[in-house]
Amino acid sequence: MRIGLIGDFIAGYEPHQVTNDFFAHAAAHLNLPLKSTWLPTAEVTAETLQPFDAFWITPGSPYRNLDGALFAIRYARERVLPLGGACAGFQHVVLEYAQNVLAIPNAAHAEYDPPPGSALVLHRMLCVVAGKELPITLAPDSQAARAYARTNIVERYYCNFGINLEYRHRLGALQVTGWDAADEPRVVELPTHPYYVATLFVPQSTLASPHPLAISFLNAAHHSQHKAAATSSS
Repeated sequence: MRIGLIGDFIAGYEPHQVTNDFFAHAAAHLNLPLKSTWLPTAEVTAETLQPFDAFWITPGSPYRNLDGALFAIRYARERVLPLGGACAGFQHVVLEYAQNVLAIPNAAHAEYDPPPGSALVLHRMLCVVAGKELPITLAPDSQAARAYARTNIVERYYCNFGINLEYRHRLGALQVTGWDAADEPRVVELPTHPYYVATLFVPQSTLASPHPLAISFLNAAHHSQHKAAATSSS
């Protein structure tokens, strides 16, 4: 099974090592043969995305090529391929949806210094969460809650940007399914998609305790891979 990690890998950057471990631990737990490959945002094209069965949009923004990151997200969404993301992945999943589905004029991310008059769907958070482990409430019927098998979790953050609360209830079918004590969005999902979950936190795991979101993501990717193989052989 081939997973595309969309992002600009930096050796020694903690969220990137956490991301590698996230998949390695879950694959070992599931006994699934897995090849996860980092694909730099500047190298994203329809051709470079084609070999992958599913995609994870990684931490570490601003991305070197914003258009490449957004193209990968749109590619997965429109082709109904499993998509997950964390930290910057969460932010860019929201941005892609705002631009291409909701058609919000000049939808932008504040981290990229957009021109005046832009609709800042993503902005710098007033409350600093980077470096903290904080509680989150999950919607009971969400994919995230089903993965965790509970609705109250605690996770670690590395980011400084999040959804502008002016857009909290303007995301259409992209639902906020996880929030903090101040009702600020921490998880988004697209329920019409077989697997489309992004978190503002970066899920932590160990070999002894693989992360439930990694397990649910790889299971979805495995199912998608087999469905695609069955379709191509029929």
